[in-house]
Amino acid sequence: MSTVLIVDDEPDVREVIGDFLRASGFEIVEAANGLEALLQVRRLHPDAVLLDLMMPRLGGLDAIKRIHAFDPRIRVLVMTGLADAELHRQARARGAAAVFTKPLAPSEIVLALRGEPPAPPPRPAEPAPRRADPLSILLVEGEAQERAHLERLLAQKGYDVRLAPDGASGVRAVVARAPDIVLLDIEMPGLSGVGVLPTIVALAPDAKVIMVCESANVELARRTLAFGAFDYLKKPVDGALLGQAIESALAMRRIDLAE
Repeated sequence: MSTVLIVDDEPDVREVIGDFLRASGFEIVEAANGLEALLQVRRLHPDAVLLDLMMPRLGGLDAIKRIHAFDPRIRVLVMTGLADAELHRQARARGAAAVFTKPLAPSEIVLALRGEPPAPPPRPAEPAPRRADPLSILLVEGEAQERAHLERLLAQKGYDVRLAPDGASGVRAVVARAPDIVLLDIEMPGLSGVGVLPTIVALAPDAKVIMVCESANVELARRTLAFGAFDYLKKPVDGALLGQAIESALAMRRIDLAE
């Protein structure tokens, strides 16, 4: 019996798809967040993963590469709420066997799961050794008051913090020294956080980018998860939630080091 890992933060989605796939003869495992998904992949080596790209703490498109790094034989089927042709193309280019737009048609998923698996991708090169420096955080925040608030929270936790007031200076800071974590304001004058995200991901692929947004921009922040953001936080940022997001980023870093 084939094992399918369903990765989605919406319980209703997991339940509906899981019930249909069980009735079709598949064994189902579920994961509600990115870290749990990667641990399940490592522990169980499922035959297939049905993956929501907009998962906090997973890595968007890079999640496909991450799963294949654990086991290149695993078929990755992507599901997304974005009818974005370029996103679908990039998902397939990175090894997705199929891409589905929500709302899903479970019967189409069954057909894709029963299809011939694609040739396994080549094993990735060994990752470069990580630095032994203390955790460094780059704070790119356009609002002076929020920047001071976040700097105070981070300083209380003893992190190595650098500040940037806009996207352009944030990129220069990344070029000067790649950080471990970037806190990135989603809306800034000039080059916005959304605009600068691809550049930061390209310049510092090992950095975990946590978007910071107003409540009105939560959906925009969720969209950035598909393109490499690790997580997002709403302003005014709560210290406890900030700590949890950073701890999750550190946990993902430990997984990276173990690969």
